[in-house]
Amino acid sequence: MNPKFLCRQIIAVMVAVMSGSALLIAQTENEGRLLGKAELYKSKKTALDYLSDPAVIKKFGTISDSIWRFAELGMQEYKSSAILIKALEEEGFSIEKGVAGIPTSFVATWGSGSPVIGILGEYDALPMLSQKPLSHVKDPVVIGGPGHGCGHNTMGTAGVAASVALKRSMEMNNITGTVKFFGSPAEETLISRPFMVRAGVFEGVDAVIDNHASTGFGTEYGIIGSAVMSVIFTFTGKTSHAAGSPWSGRSALDAVEIMNVSANYLREHLFYTNRLHYVITEGGESPNVVPDRASVWYYVRNTDDRLEDMFKRVVDCAKGAAIATGTSLDTVTIISAIHQRHINKGMAETIQRNIELIGMPEWTEEENAFAKSLQKELGAKETGYSTKVNTLKDPPSVQTGGGSSDVGEVTLLVPTATVGFPVGVPGAIGHHWSTVAAGFGPAAWKGLAAGASAIAATALDLLTKPKLLKEIKDEFNKYSEKHPYKSFLPEGAAPPLDLNRTLMNKYRDALMDEKNYH
Repeated sequence: MNPKFLCRQIIAVMVAVMSGSALLIAQTENEGRLLGKAELYKSKKTALDYLSDPAVIKKFGTISDSIWRFAELGMQEYKSSAILIKALEEEGFSIEKGVAGIPTSFVATWGSGSPVIGILGEYDALPMLSQKPLSHVKDPVVIGGPGHGCGHNTMGTAGVAASVALKRSMEMNNITGTVKFFGSPAEETLISRPFMVRAGVFEGVDAVIDNHASTGFGTEYGIIGSAVMSVIFTFTGKTSHAAGSPWSGRSALDAVEIMNVSANYLREHLFYTNRLHYVITEGGESPNVVPDRASVWYYVRNTDDRLEDMFKRVVDCAKGAAIATGTSLDTVTIISAIHQRHINKGMAETIQRNIELIGMPEWTEEENAFAKSLQKELGAKETGYSTKVNTLKDPPSVQTGGGSSDVGEVTLLVPTATVGFPVGVPGAIGHHWSTVAAGFGPAAWKGLAAGASAIAATALDLLTKPKLLKEIKDEFNKYSEKHPYKSFLPEGAAPPLDLNRTLMNKYRDALMDEKNYH
């Protein structure tokens, strides 16, 4: 973290007495910013001092690096959740484990009474992205293994670090309220939040601060990304000898392939906000046996108001494929279903002020040399790490689709916004080995600490400025009148607890074997 960011706060301190209340005005890069009452400044400084301590940065950086090495896939994050829980327990947080019926989800709570401020954190990896740390060329730790290609190792850790800093400041400065950290597994497969919402986990929370690893330092507001139906279609047919008597069989794999052809023709007739992609997860065991069972996993993405109609049309493609092949559409299993993110403007503006207060980390020559070598390998501009915080921009006037996050479920229940903090190298690709390579080591630690600082500072604003929190909640309540929450999950849907179990077991030991890192 930039060692100067706290110094900037106390340059040219001027104390004025107004109506008996001491006001502290600190000059930062935006000269003359009013930080509020002296008690607020002191509480914010307490949290930021803690998070700028080199020993603290190393402590949470080491936790992040451990989660990076675990590289646990969604629903299998047993070591990752355990190390975060331990850090919170050591600070006196009470832990509820296995919330919403998911073994690797948890809620950590400290304090009592209102307001209740929630902090989100994720810690799952992605398949096929294994990569050695700080290598500017593709070099997997384990070929075919998982890796943290979205920075989730830093995100869960940043949320925990901010929660601890917040708790310490509240104790030292006699601030009332409650801090809740929501340990949220399987975000990459969009699973935990809709089930956590269904279980009532977010009831009574006044505001939520999300976080995500980025190549810059900023936030945003408005309607963002795509809503998703994540669904597995399974067909059942009839085996036979593929050469001797193929006429006796009914190929479930044929049904999958015909469904995919139909869905690809459907694309032409879908509104431009759609995204549609799939993988065949089961398609037979041997070419000489007509497969009697096959499955395909689809992500059906669109805007909230177009998603359900698009999903029905994809289901019709599956039904038609079953008729065409003489097979049966055995099951349509919805793994998860989520909304777009509806980000609160007041929350985003509060986060932006704190990002500008904290500023970007300072990068060493060695760190920038790595960044430039990675950028060169990727054919990107060789600029090194980002040096300026992002500005807060108005949302685009036209929604064109894009990625998704199950944080969307939370945004329709509680005013929410996201801190994007600088971990990645500009030009690196999401869900790619280049992101994995940069998510480990001291540069990532600095970005993590900056993100945690923005989260903690924002939470302190919400805890100590009742007028600000009321304005944010009023904005949210007005918005909710036109955007009420309705779950896309069907009745009876349950978290897929066995998801990724076999795949994770295949790689777990090798990922922790030191000889694979040399």
